[in-house]
Amino acid sequence: DLEAVRTRLAAVHRFRGLSVAAAFVSGLDALGSGLVQAATVPYPAGAGEGSRSVAIWIACLACSLAVNYGAIVLWLVRHWSVRSRVELKTVGMTILPSVVAGGLFSAALVLRGELGLLPGIWCLCYALGLIASRKMAPAGIGWVAAFFAAGGTTLLFAPGSNALAWWAMPATFGIGQIVIGFLVSRDEFDRVR
Repeated sequence: DLEAVRTRLAAVHRFRGLSVAAAFVSGLDALGSGLVQAATVPYPAGAGEGSRSVAIWIACLACSLAVNYGAIVLWLVRHWSVRSRVELKTVGMTILPSVVAGGLFSAALVLRGELGLLPGIWCLCYALGLIASRKMAPAGIGWVAAFFAAGGTTLLFAPGSNALAWWAMPATFGIGQIVIGFLVSRDEFDRVR
């Protein structure tokens, strides 16, 4: 079946819809959100401050999702073909379980007031998504996934609400997204050469 062959090929080919600019903007957004948190609730203590910290990072997430998925939509519009649709479907299905799990874990932890666990869970879920899609991502993404997994594990076991400190998310997501931007940039440069 032609559709099955296309799906198998897409699963082992680099997804061409990743955007250097979107990755860098996401990283810079995380660094900026860290500065906003540093100015408002640098070391959240109590539920109210923890909620404000989480709200900053949910806003950062919304911005990053809009930038990254907006870039993918633009790529898809410019490169509309059977191959691009299959690539998008394949990469979307590999990352979807980690996104759903991250959302469900977040909702459960917020409902239970366990906000200090959120940064670790977010990093670990993102690491799982990167690992699942590594065959379609630029070379070196496995190391970035390991970085997120190590950061997530450290944050998950941080005492008290230390994982909510202003520097924790910029040190993981900010740096990680900027490194992803460099990997995508290197991959595009190598492809053009």
